Amino acid sequence: MTQDELKALVGQAALKYVVPGEIVGVGTGSTVNKFIDALATMKDQIKGAVSSSEASTVRLKALGIPVFDSNEVESLSVYIDGADEIDHQGHMVKGGGAALTREKIVAAQSKQFVCIADESKLVDALGAFPLPVEVIPMATARVMRQFVAMGATAAVRLKDGQPLVTDNGQYIVDVKGLKITDPVAFENTVSQWPGVVTVGVFALQKAQVCLLGTADGVKTLSF
Repeated sequence: MTQDELKALVGQAALKYVVPGEIVGVGTGSTVNKFIDALATMKDQIKGAVSSSEASTVRLKALGIPVFDSNEVESLSVYIDGADEIDHQGHMVKGGGAALTREKIVAAQSKQFVCIADESKLVDALGAFPLPVEVIPMATARVMRQFVAMGATAAVRLKDGQPLVTDNGQYIVDVKGLKITDPVAFENTVSQWPGVVTVGVFALQKAQVCLLGTADGVKTLSF
């Protein structure tokens, strides 16, 4: 199966975690787009969604799924999102689509995080994928220097030759050369750096379930 077919497979499989009559948390990215398309087939059974990005909001609304502001919803039964990397404990690296801050907010208000991914995303240790870090623009250079001091390399993510601006009006720094052996400690440390809005390690808001698309079908991992 192609990677696109695997994404469609896990997007469909995630429907069984959607609680009828409730509002579902929806992430961002190409795999989540497959889930949103599948969710449209049962839109009459749910109240709507809380979305983690402008792009997902547009797609949900286009398919007739109501979108609620996160402040209108006390808690969500489930949050369904992809990952750039996920380890065997459910810790993830996220933010390849630049929506990591809102993704972490929606994950934090959800009782269960279901990760949907193809098997190429499963790793023994996080860090091979460039780690996204959302930063306040005036802190960009200093935050990059702190990563360099750790032995990594860092660069501001560009779009059309200019720094990419997130839905929150901030920049993304992509960090290469890390091997994150203690994701919880790493997330806690970097989150305290002045100017860091969100680090793309999801260890405190880790997945409880991962639906992994494989050549043999969907494999369910529980953490």
